[in-house]
Amino acid sequence: MTANNYYGLRQNTLERWLLRTNMDVVVLAGGFGTRLRPWTLQMPKPLIPILDRTMIEHVVSILPEKMVDKVLIAAGYGIEQMREHFATLDLPYEVIIVEETEPLGTGGAIANCREYLGEGTCCVINGDLLTSLRVNEMLQAHKEAGTLASISLWEVEDPSRFGVADFDSESNLIHRFQEKPPREEAFSNLINAGTYLLEPEVFDRMPEGAFSMERVVFPELAEEGELSGFPFEGHFVDAGTPESYIEAVQTSIANQAWISGRQSIDAGVVCGTWYGEDVAGDIALSLFMDSAIGSNCNIGDECNIQSSALLHSVSVGEGSSIIGCLIGYNTQIGEYCNLENVVVGHGAIVPSDHIQNGGTFPQ
Repeated sequence: MTANNYYGLRQNTLERWLLRTNMDVVVLAGGFGTRLRPWTLQMPKPLIPILDRTMIEHVVSILPEKMVDKVLIAAGYGIEQMREHFATLDLPYEVIIVEETEPLGTGGAIANCREYLGEGTCCVINGDLLTSLRVNEMLQAHKEAGTLASISLWEVEDPSRFGVADFDSESNLIHRFQEKPPREEAFSNLINAGTYLLEPEVFDRMPEGAFSMERVVFPELAEEGELSGFPFEGHFVDAGTPESYIEAVQTSIANQAWISGRQSIDAGVVCGTWYGEDVAGDIALSLFMDSAIGSNCNIGDECNIQSSALLHSVSVGEGSSIIGCLIGYNTQIGEYCNLENVVVGHGAIVPSDHIQNGGTFPQ
């Protein structure tokens, strides 16, 4: 057998093994979603829809379904609401909500899930990230590197808000890891992109109580040559703010990441607008750009809806303009309103002729 045939056979064998590998997934969702209030006052952030799937379903979708054994959601609030929601879904994996009775940090939240995890490699994902990462490819690189942990990596201009990795592209090792350094002290533009692969031995290094993986465990692993990196390209969106949530919606439209509904291609616009099931009104008489219109919405004539997300069962009166807004479910917006960069709570009633730029409604 030639060397090329040997390595080709080895590669194919590894790929087939990876396809049969089932992993447990930990989704870090312990925050209170304060930046998306008032939406998150009535709905935990993991359950917020992006098009017709919850945020957490989009997050987990970076793994092929056949690789997922169970999903553990490390959450600090809305526990029963999430349990009730996932009990109604026919998902190809088990969902377990693991409650944090106090803030535990990223490391403490992962450690708190240990009793539910199997003995193999586990995948950890930040709960508000939508990315184009292919975890099956990351897992292959992780196994080839032979390290205890791997981190997905993304390149940015300003790394000061993130964990920064000193990455060696030849060995795929991260030699240094620094959490949120001053911009002038950052030694790389490659940042922690929020998805980790951990071997069971990593849990032996975790202290008790609240702690940060990024400040406690990762720097230690990097020093010991036990931390590898996996850079990727495509998209990387943190959906935790109103602005970035709209970006996540637009990215999902561009990637056709919905189960039902339809897309219109707006003139000169890449992603267009997504419409859920049973949207009422003559949409040809209104202007829509880069937006999501949820199921059972009713849109009046001559409306202007741009870069906005309307959840299900929203009614919009004739002549209203909605730009850069998040509109909660079961909301009624009167005629000739002008809303820009506003987060409107679920079930709100916005009176006709209301004008507002920024903030929330009700205020």
